Amino acid sequence: MCGIVGLFLKVKALEPKLGAMLTDMLITMSDRGPDSAGIAVYGEDHEGRAKLTLQAADPALFNGLAGEIEDECGVAVKLRTIDTHAVLDLPEDKLAQVRGTVKYLRPDVRVMSAGEVIEIYKEVGLPGEVAKRFDIPELTGSHGIGHTRMATESAVTTLGAHPFSTGADQCLVHNGSLSNHNSLRRKLAREGVTVETENDTEVAAAYLTWKMQEGATLGEALEAGIDDLDGFYTFVVGTKDGFGVVRDPIACKPAVMAETDQYVAFGSEYRALVNLPGIEDAKVWEPEPATVYFWKH
Repeated sequence: MCGIVGLFLKVKALEPKLGAMLTDMLITMSDRGPDSAGIAVYGEDHEGRAKLTLQAADPALFNGLAGEIEDECGVAVKLRTIDTHAVLDLPEDKLAQVRGTVKYLRPDVRVMSAGEVIEIYKEVGLPGEVAKRFDIPELTGSHGIGHTRMATESAVTTLGAHPFSTGADQCLVHNGSLSNHNSLRRKLAREGVTVETENDTEVAAAYLTWKMQEGATLGEALEAGIDDLDGFYTFVVGTKDGFGVVRDPIACKPAVMAETDQYVAFGSEYRALVNLPGIEDAKVWEPEPATVYFWKH
């Protein structure tokens, strides 16, 4: 049993409140997952720039990293440290090079996300604790997703927490369990797609990334997943400009959605949505089984 939330804003006026709204939604889901929590936020797009969100058990590993990257790559970067995470701001065309350099310079530092606009913060602990550590309520952006976890398939660790990001500006959160994740993991490995943890959710995220690398849209990848991903699940997926939801054909995991002219919201339970502005006038419904829902800016 895990808790999921998602929020896709249709109006810029709400963007300064995105982090606060997501935090409030996720805190209401705390009792669905006491082990770890995380939030992905899609912020402002600065043309020609990209971001790497990093995590380290010892934040001292971030000391001097920006200067060492500049020496190795010959490119100016900015590094902002937030507790056990840090965000590197760098030229978009240097993203792959800098990511490889970070791995070389700091083998114990992990990449949480990479892309033009995405930032992911996740740690062991309840949503309220994680949000406070990373000052999530102050984050701004156009959309985001969050997760609080009750571990069933793998260890309670930072790397095992959701969201999982396996492609540029992509991430996924999951409530449920996949029964064929080990065979899919082997298939993805043969296709050159790396899965770093034992978590079945990362396999689902990597599967979608692989499908999109093969030319599928997110909607097409989610449609294919209905046939290829065996188990019980509700997925909420984020991309640079969109937000998608899908449930398995049996749809035994709870889910509710709400839409107004200002936003689209998702929660594992309705109580996650009750404090959203204008919720009393929203269209509220339960997503249908084996049906892909997607919104795009």
